[in-house]
Amino acid sequence: MSQTVALVDDDRNILTSVSIALEAEGYSVSTYADGDEALQGLSQSPVDLAVLDIKMPRMDGMELLGKLRKSSRMPVIFLTSKDDEIDEVLGLRMGADDYITKPFSQRLLIERIRAILRRSEVDKASKEGDDGVITRGDLVLDPNRHMCAWKDEEVTLTVTEFLILEALAQRPGHVKSRDQLMDAAYGENIYVDDRTIDSHIKRLRKKFRQVDNEFGQIETLYGIGYRYKDS
Repeated sequence: MSQTVALVDDDRNILTSVSIALEAEGYSVSTYADGDEALQGLSQSPVDLAVLDIKMPRMDGMELLGKLRKSSRMPVIFLTSKDDEIDEVLGLRMGADDYITKPFSQRLLIERIRAILRRSEVDKASKEGDDGVITRGDLVLDPNRHMCAWKDEEVTLTVTEFLILEALAQRPGHVKSRDQLMDAAYGENIYVDDRTIDSHIKRLRKKFRQVDNEFGQIETLYGIGYRYKDS
């Protein structure tokens, strides 16, 4: 069964050309011209991944993502204006898994989509026959159920956030460079800059501190990377 992708953009040319390219790669594609239409459609027919334009009439991509995140952990890639760092960082903090700036290469977008969908499948398959649960003090990670809990309270994470935290928690006390975290979250063939990983880390800390103000397990080693504190 083919994987499903939703494209949400008010530019009909992008919807047409990208959907043709994705269908040629074997994906099933749903297209929506605005956020309102997409919210209704995705509520009725969920997909494996969504690509959202940020600037749209009626309901922009940020608002749409906020509404989707109330009931779904579906991976999301944002399309954002060239050099608009505010959009990029805010999108990641809201729970987007990746972003691509316009104008963009269709090949790059397809590779990012493929990497995000593949990494969760590979991670799940690698744990078949084993519950794969990671327990580190008050932290519990269950990759098979995509469940994270801190002090018995669930913490809702995106796919990317979960993979970064899992990479850190697997070896407490060991430093992970940004490059290593990029590989864990995006795969070895996809490049993202340091700012992207830093934004995901900030988002992780914020989510845990909403549960526990004293959370400080993810430590920064300036100029080196991050580590999960060995308690």
